[in-house]
Amino acid sequence: MTTSSSERGVSLGMPELPAPAYPDDVRARLETDAREIIARYPDSRSALLPLLHLVQSQEGHVTRTGMRFCADMLDLTTAEVTAVATFYSMYRRRPSGDYQVGVCTNTLCAVMGGDAIFESLQEHLGVGNGETTEDGKVTLEHIECNAACDFAPVVMVNWEFFDNQTPASVRRLVDDLRAGRTVTPTRGAPLCTFKETARILAGFPDERDGAVAAGGSAGPASLAGLKLAKGEATAARVVHPRDGGPHDAPQDRAAHDPSTTEHLSSHDAPQDTSASDPSHPAGPTAEEGE
Repeated sequence: MTTSSSERGVSLGMPELPAPAYPDDVRARLETDAREIIARYPDSRSALLPLLHLVQSQEGHVTRTGMRFCADMLDLTTAEVTAVATFYSMYRRRPSGDYQVGVCTNTLCAVMGGDAIFESLQEHLGVGNGETTEDGKVTLEHIECNAACDFAPVVMVNWEFFDNQTPASVRRLVDDLRAGRTVTPTRGAPLCTFKETARILAGFPDERDGAVAAGGSAGPASLAGLKLAKGEATAARVVHPRDGGPHDAPQDRAAHDPSTTEHLSSHDAPQDTSASDPSHPAGPTAEEGE
């Protein structure tokens, strides 16, 4: 018994028409930016990744028109551009929100509460993974490790860090984003829209006041290995067991009880932080290297 193409869900219609071009004014502006990007590389095709960020900054996702533009500027086929754009998850293939809210659900963040946070946001926003709220403000997605395990569970908004989150704190976070209220990351630069973020990732200067100086920093636990590799002596820090039992410090080093302002490893959670305690304003929990 044979099955027809229609029963198999296979379309045998006309091939898809070529993507429409950008309006003349938009193309002229993008061409100026694209030439600046291409000039940075000895081989023009090396500029494809930043060019994809550039076209993403135009419409909030990489459209067929954007891929055609990249192909034209780099003398590539649209198939070559599509192969790259579909390989990397940082390029959105469909309309997305002003704020990309990514919940880390990799191992450590998951067991520290990331899975619960993601489930809570799905219910609160009424969207699934990769979907956008009806107002076009928030796109929710689960993401892989963000190299911030000492702040687990971590949520990122347009690639800016929100550390030590809880289901309640992230619900407040997305409510503030949708309401247009000012939201300050725990670390890093002030938030901007996803389109603005894409332009910065394309390699253009971030012209917001104080944004560069406010770049995100690693936490003390993340920097411990670097300090050891550099041969820098650090005082021993003894973290007492959760059960309050005895914990003997090495005889040749003095025990160090962390102060209330010192950031502990996420293994030592739970603790109130700027992200999880609404009575404290958002801000770094410690200076880099402290």
